[in-house]
Amino acid sequence: MSEAVAQLTESLRQMLQSETFVLLNTVDAETGGPTSTAISWVYAVSPAVIRLAVDHRSRLVRNMKSNPLVTITVFGEGTVFAINGRAEVRQDPLAGVPFNMCCFDVGVEAVRNALFYGAQLEAAPRYAKVYDVRAAEKLDGQVFDAMKKA
Repeated sequence: MSEAVAQLTESLRQMLQSETFVLLNTVDAETGGPTSTAISWVYAVSPAVIRLAVDHRSRLVRNMKSNPLVTITVFGEGTVFAINGRAEVRQDPLAGVPFNMCCFDVGVEAVRNALFYGAQLEAAPRYAKVYDVRAAEKLDGQVFDAMKKA
């Protein structure tokens, strides 16, 4: 692992300006144990702030409200980044989306290269949407627009 920096690099910030698959690691509000969930409604507001939108049906909302400590795991640039920070409710409910969501801002406290020594990612993980693609694109557009305005 490399030394931590206190904000996103410009290339990492740019990567988080469009739909990106990340893992959001939180502390479970019920068990107190770690939990990890894949999300894609992530937007880097600045080098120091990452914005997340989460469906209220998700346990993540209660987890982050109970314990704001999070790690966002990002796959890209040939490596794995672990971004540590504190989540704070930005807007609840998130305005301009068709269902109840909560918007969080994560204040970046540390960014580390989390890939084991001597390794390099050959490709970032990819995913495919398996439901109505036009509906997914419309919803993604609504959520990202709302996140930017929050």
